[in-house]
Formats: sequence, structure tokens, C-alpha cells
Amino acid sequence: LAPASGNWTEYINGKWLDAHYDPVANLYTFSSCIVLADLHGDGENKLVVGDLGTGSSNMKLKVYRGTGLMSENTLLDLPTGLVSFLMDQHEPRTPAIAVASGPYIYVYKNLRPYFKFTLPPLEVNALEQDVWNQAREDMIDPLSLKEMLDSIRDKADVPLSVRSLRFLMLDPQDMEAFVNLYKEQPIRRQTVITCISTLKKNMADEDAVSCLVIGTESKDVYILDPEAFTVLTKMSLPSAPTQMDVTGQFDVEFRITVACRNGNIYVLRRESPKPKYCIELSSHPVGLVRIGKNVVVGCAQETLQGFTQKGKKLWTVCLPAPVTTMSVMDLPTRGFQAVLVGLANSEVHLYRDKNLISTIKTPDIVTSICFGRYGREDGTLIMTTKGGGLIVKILKRTAVFDDRDSAPGPPLAQSIRLNVPKKTKLYVDQTMRERENSVAMHRAFQMDLSRLRLAAARAYVKALESSLTPMSSSLSEPLRMNAVVQGLGPSFKLTLNIQNTAVCRPVMNLAISFLYDESLYSMKTAFFKIPLLVPGLNYPIDTFVECLSDKGISDIIKVFVLREGKSAPLLTAHINMPVSEGLALN
Repeated sequence: LAPASGNWTEYINGKWLDAHYDPVANLYTFSSCIVLADLHGDGENKLVVGDLGTGSSNMKLKVYRGTGLMSENTLLDLPTGLVSFLMDQHEPRTPAIAVASGPYIYVYKNLRPYFKFTLPPLEVNALEQDVWNQAREDMIDPLSLKEMLDSIRDKADVPLSVRSLRFLMLDPQDMEAFVNLYKEQPIRRQTVITCISTLKKNMADEDAVSCLVIGTESKDVYILDPEAFTVLTKMSLPSAPTQMDVTGQFDVEFRITVACRNGNIYVLRRESPKPKYCIELSSHPVGLVRIGKNVVVGCAQETLQGFTQKGKKLWTVCLPAPVTTMSVMDLPTRGFQAVLVGLANSEVHLYRDKNLISTIKTPDIVTSICFGRYGREDGTLIMTTKGGGLIVKILKRTAVFDDRDSAPGPPLAQSIRLNVPKKTKLYVDQTMRERENSVAMHRAFQMDLSRLRLAAARAYVKALESSLTPMSSSLSEPLRMNAVVQGLGPSFKLTLNIQNTAVCRPVMNLAISFLYDESLYSMKTAFFKIPLLVPGLNYPIDTFVECLSDKGISDIIKVFVLREGKSAPLLTAHINMPVSEGLALN
């Protein structure tokens, strides 16, 4: 099993052996339509695949042994799910294959058609039945029939049948022929299967008899008897199920976790016809698996989330690409369980809890994943790709998965809870003191807070009255000013940006004055007038400052914006002058 690409380092250090890759296997399927089963009771598991074909034709049930196709059966419709289960206790203990397709379940035993189960018909709308009876007796014409069916569809609790919905889609010239063709036939409402799984009947053993669990488009979940194929239990959901995970035993206690089309996950339990718990997600679920007592969900917004059985959120992991499929990696011999996540960037990530412990690069986007015993090898990973390829990898017996997260991000220790010490006597005494003197402590806190607010308000009023802020508080002259100092020294360029923030009123008759230490700085013009300020425009005013000291010290230059006839300035700015580096170098 030497690598074809010659990458010996990856081959030696990797955890997987490349057993087989067929890019033109023409397998188009999903994880719900692929299963590993010992079909002949010889201890050698086969790969059973429900092939979707082109989507409208060439649907087949294919069985692989090793790397070759062993047999195939033609399917009449698109498969929505495929499971293997033991129907009875008869020897030899060979499992049957159940293929869900439309409203039917096709059961194969020894790879031959054995039984066909049809979902029970749904209740027909009584008003719809009366309307079609009138049409059969020619009491109403097709246009009247259309109007009456339209009103029934808008108001009735029971949906219309497929026949009525098809009739409402027809053009007026085709309605009469449709009515004459179907009016003598009874009305039926039939739902379809959306997902399928298995549930152990009364024993938890691996070779125990299992019931079939099916989810339907009519928002129902049925549990079927494995021998008579009668409905044992019917449970209702708020929305149509898309994926499910089943655990437990029917006669003892079971739990069915269902992802629904409304974006929520519901948990069904024994003797409860409606969901026991509900998990609300921020985006639609695209993958659902169970690890121990936790549920791991892959969401459409490129996240992987972990929940408890009761719906409490444990963790969230952001993924680098959208999720295409998910499956469980279970190795009972090592006591190892993890989640395999296929991504749209042609990678398969292996997560244990929230930690990424391995990454598998694939030549194409993976559409289905199945891990288990294939042939006589326990740790076999089987994947199909978007282009119809088949990939088989075998886990090395020397492979070791570290619990530390290989993804970039915060260290694992960050998620470990701190060992908080027990409460000491001092802590208890302080708690009792605070409880007894809570009113006095609250009053003291409120008093200090009020004093702080008063001091801040007084300082703010003082700044406004003295015009110490770079923004004017006057409504008649709303101004804003900022200053920029440029240069290394001893000569500096001082630029003042003045803006009139009024809506439509100009400001005039203003002047600027500078106050500075004359022993440190000199300015050619320390006072000059400002031109008329148009609202919204920025007026840059430049002047030059000369530093007179060679001791490497600096000071503040104060800038005042004045109005003729007023002693108090409108604006005040303090400019922290930099140290003159030019004199220091000289």
C-alpha cells in the first residue's frame, strides 16, 4: 500500500492507509443511503449503497465486496434512506436491507425482494370529497370546481390531495379532460418518507431484532414491527423531519432525536406522542449525530455545535467551509468515538468534542461517509465524492489521536474550569456582614456615586463657562477647532482647522489670539482676524512658531478664539508643543 504520489513522509506519519480509490465508480449517494452489513452471515461485511443515478433514472441498489461490485438491483424511485436490520431470530442470522423510497419501504433479504410496505393513507378533507362527488355527478362545471377547491385550500386544516393540487395548476382548457379522467377514482392522500433508522426491540445486543423508525413529510414518526410490519407507535412533530438519530430499546426506553425542516431539533421519548425537548438553532441543521449522551449538529452557517440530551448548549466550533455530510467514527475495541465532518473544501475533519484531532484531504468534495467494519477490517472509512468516486481508507493499528486541538486558536487549558477553592470562614463572615449591613452599604455607595456625578457636572460647567473646550457651547457661534503641529524644530508650523457647525448661518468678526511663554517661543503674529466662516467648510489657518531654548524643553501654547466686544473666549485649545530636536542636534 505504498503511496502513488511518492509522499513517503505523509505515508509514514499519517493515520490512514489508502486502500482504494476509484474516481469513476459512478456512485452518487448520501450518508443516509450507505451502510455496512454482513449480508451472508460469514463474518465479512459488504458495502450496500443506494445509488441515486441521474436523479430521474438508473437508480440502483449496489453491493460491494472488497474493491469490486458484487451485485446490483434496480430501484423504482429515488432512495431517501437505507438501513440494515435483523427481522427475526431464525438461523442463519442474516440482516435484511430496507430501502425507503417515496411512500414505500422495499425490504430485501439475501439481496432479493422480500416485502413492500406502504405508508398508511392520510385523512382526506371532507369538503374536498364532497366537491369531487358533485363533479362526478356533473352537478358543477370545472371552473366552479376550481373556485371551490381554492377556497378549501385557503381555509381547511387538512391539506388537499395531490389530485386537487394538480387540478389547480392546470389551464382552463385542460380542466374538463382532467376531471373526466379522474372523477370516478377515489381520492387518496399519501405522504412520503423523508428519513429512516432502526431501533432495538427488546435487547441491546448487536445481533438483536430491530424495529424500523421512519419520518414522513406529514410531520409524523412511525415505529414499525420488524416481523408483521404493522405500526407500533405513531408520534407527531411540529415540522417535517429530515434527519434522525435513535437510541435505546422499544420495550424498555428509547430516545429519538429528530432534525426538522423548520431549523429545530426535537427529542421524542417512549409513551410521549409529542416532543419532550426542543433545541432551537440559529441556522438549519445539515448533519446530526450522537456521541454518548451528547448530540452534535452541523449547521448551515459553517458551525459545529454540541448539545446535551435536554438541549443545553455545550460548545460551538467554527468551520472553514460548509458542511456536506457527517457520520460517527466508533471504535469499540479502543473505546474511541469521534465525529467525521465532510466539508465543501474537499476535506474531512475528525472532531472529538470540540477538538479537531485529524484532517483528511480528499481529491473531491465528499458527499457521504461511512465508518465501520468492511470485509474483516474494523477501522475502515468509506467515502463517496461529488463526481461519483469511491474512496476507501483503513485506520492504522498504530494510529494515536491526541486529545489536544490541532486547529489554531486558544489553548485547550482555556476551556478547563478553574479549581475554585472552598469557602473560607473569613469569606462566610464577610458575606454575613454584607447581608446584615446591606442597606447602609447601599446608601454609602449611592452617596459616593452622587458626589462623583456632582463633581463631574461642576467641572463640565466650569469648562463651558471658561470656554476651555475645543467646541463652542454658544448657539449663535457653533464652532469646532483642532490644531496640528508640524516640524522638528526650532521652527514649527502650527495649523488651526476651524469649522462652523451651524446649519445655514455664517459667523463673522472673529479673531485668534495666542498665549505662550515668550522666553521659550516667539511668533511673528500672535493675533489676527478670521475671515467669514461659511457653514460646513473647514478653514485651515497657518502660522509659524520659533523655539528659542536649546535646553530640550517644551511648553503649552494656548489658543483663544475671540468675538469682538466680548471678554470671554468662544473656544480654547491647549497645544502641547514637541521638544525642538533641531537645536538639540546643533
